[in-house]
Amino acid sequence: MTQLNVAICQAAPIPLDFSGGIEKAIRLAREAIEGGAQFVAFGETFLGGYPLWLDESPGAALWDHPGTKACHQIMLDNAIVPGDERLLPLQELCDESGACISLGAHERVRQSLYNNQLLFRPGEAPLDHRKLVPTHGERLIWMRGDGSTLGVHQAEWGRAGNLICWEHWMPLARAAMHNLGESVHVAAWPTVREEYALASRHYAMEGRCFVLAAGLVQTKADLFEGLENVGGSAEAKELFDAIESDVLNRGGSMIVAPDARVVAQAGEDEEILRAALDLSEIGQNLASLDTDGHYSRPDVFELSVDTRAKDGVNW
Repeated sequence: MTQLNVAICQAAPIPLDFSGGIEKAIRLAREAIEGGAQFVAFGETFLGGYPLWLDESPGAALWDHPGTKACHQIMLDNAIVPGDERLLPLQELCDESGACISLGAHERVRQSLYNNQLLFRPGEAPLDHRKLVPTHGERLIWMRGDGSTLGVHQAEWGRAGNLICWEHWMPLARAAMHNLGESVHVAAWPTVREEYALASRHYAMEGRCFVLAAGLVQTKADLFEGLENVGGSAEAKELFDAIESDVLNRGGSMIVAPDARVVAQAGEDEEILRAALDLSEIGQNLASLDTDGHYSRPDVFELSVDTRAKDGVNW
């Protein structure tokens, strides 16, 4: 197979409302697949929505903030969990269509939340990738992932993997993923703004792979809608009321070729961005640059990756 049809579902999450978000993800993914997509990507934490209040609401990071605590409780109560039965329709969609779906979500493991980009694939359990380092204010909500979720899916057309947001500025994480030989890489972002677009194009060039840089569309009104869907909270509403901007995530998704050129570019509204990828471009571009092979110096540099799960407690 030398051609792969891909799509990015650039859409608005339903913040805090995971069940509603799953229904929307299924609808959009099915629409993309019925349009011919064999690989579908969503942006960072589509399920649950990106926690924009941490960046946009003054005082959200203050100790014991009532609104931040209320949102955290709602997230814990509603987040997906490993083996979540609410996700079975997504798995069934992959199984029946043969397509892959990359979907960002807040995930609860014991008492902590993780930023997980799940890769649903036909006939196999979803592949987890939990964000290794939450960025800045994100550390108030997410636990750090470990090396056990650095991996790729082997499809008949090649390998696919995920990284999330600022992980694309972690040189050793990039090197580890390039060693796994991705054909398609999902770069999950809240918004694919200029510097994020640069990181995505650099990853494609450095890794000689196609990159689906997937962003979200989200407004202040979306926050209130999602909050109402899960029963409301006066403290969370006050937190959201303090946000000044009306538009919070602005899409900007793009599909990038292995030579860093932009194959398809989205605007700021909801849309399904599509492209037909010529996978033979990967081998052609490896002729001049293979950072994991002929352009590496293993006699000078050495990378060790610990893929053991770090649960913190050994029973």
